[in-house]
Amino acid sequence: MTLKQLQNLVTIDQDLTNDEYGTYYDKRTVKQLLNYGLIILNKPPGPTSHETVAWTKRILKIPKAGHSGTLDPQVSGVLPLGLGEGTKALEVLLYGPKEYHALGRLHSMPSKEKLDEVLNQFTGEIYQKPPQRSSVLRRTRIRNIYELELLEQKDRLFLIRVLCEAGTYIRKLIYDIGEILGPGATMIELRRTRVHQFKEDFPLVTMHELANAYALWEEKKDDSKLLEQIKPIEYALSEIKSVVIRDSAVDALCHGAQLAIPGVLQVSPNLKKGDLVGIYTLKGEIVALAVALLSELEIKENIKGYSFETKRIIMPPNTYPKSWKTKQTLTSKQHN
Repeated sequence: MTLKQLQNLVTIDQDLTNDEYGTYYDKRTVKQLLNYGLIILNKPPGPTSHETVAWTKRILKIPKAGHSGTLDPQVSGVLPLGLGEGTKALEVLLYGPKEYHALGRLHSMPSKEKLDEVLNQFTGEIYQKPPQRSSVLRRTRIRNIYELELLEQKDRLFLIRVLCEAGTYIRKLIYDIGEILGPGATMIELRRTRVHQFKEDFPLVTMHELANAYALWEEKKDDSKLLEQIKPIEYALSEIKSVVIRDSAVDALCHGAQLAIPGVLQVSPNLKKGDLVGIYTLKGEIVALAVALLSELEIKENIKGYSFETKRIIMPPNTYPKSWKTKQTLTSKQHN
């Protein structure tokens, strides 16, 4: 959760946090970031996304990492990686738009006017059937092309920028463009330049830079480079709404309890029922992903009842002390 998000939240109630538990999200050590970190990798062409993750785990000597949004082996570009428990937060990035720069070859030489005309036909909702070599069912589906721009054309080569809905196949898009033109078209090279809010102007990390930074930390105890390259996993959630809860509510949530109104301290303005939210501690640590059961106004007006339905728990139990009572504990007290 960024400082801007914290400043914009609406206060429902106030409380203090105990500094003996948890860690302020932007004060994590390298060891902590290796379990709650985010790397925006500049994937090279060649390896699969799975191989890239395996190499990252080997470089950082960690047991768990994952990526958001598979890139084909020959495709380069933005590949967000989650480390440790941070992998659980990556699903949020799957919902956002993707941007690509694609180089294609036309099988004939159309005029620029004709090419522009055909590209305009592929802006908006399009029907697309996944290619034969794909990991999903080959069923025609609708995908949204938000922007499609011809950047350059030289002879039969053309360079386009595509901003599209997740799950769009750019190779198939270029093939279909060629079919409309007549003689056909083939994709030559592809680079992903954006995943949700992460663009190429965000500091991208190469595998070599990561390996060098880890060696610097391990051999010389210099963590400066790794702290630049590994960001708190909360950065991945900056585009969804936020909820801040009391310390006393954290462990119950981590054990599967639903969040009730008394545990809520702050919410994003204009929160609506059904909104996906990140639930945070007062230190800005992500606890879970949830869906709002009530609006901002309803949370303000009520003093009890469930306010959010947990969808994904990210923080492990016992990070914060237990402040909730089980039925067994209550029964024992009644007998005593």
